[in-house]
Amino acid sequence: LEGRGIKFAASPRHADLLLVTGPVARNMKIAVERAYEATPAPKLVVAVGDCGCTGGIFGESYASCGRVANVIPVDVAVPGCPPPPLDILRGILTAITRSTR
Repeated sequence: LEGRGIKFAASPRHADLLLVTGPVARNMKIAVERAYEATPAPKLVVAVGDCGCTGGIFGESYASCGRVANVIPVDVAVPGCPPPPLDILRGILTAITRSTR
């Protein structure tokens, strides 16, 4: 990944892109919002997996906010349960490519 210029950051303050996997649990909603707010602009969000894209089998319930887009804006959604690693990489590269246009 580093050959493509993709590096992992320990803090959202040092990140350009948030990769969110799975549905957003109600207990994690504030943490996801804070991570999004802490990411400097321009920021990108990639939702990974059917649960991240649609809420999957969890949907919206007393314990789940459902898909990531219900909590923060999503730039690219990578469907699949689970999505193949190559699709996740394509999703990341798609988000980066769209942001540079």
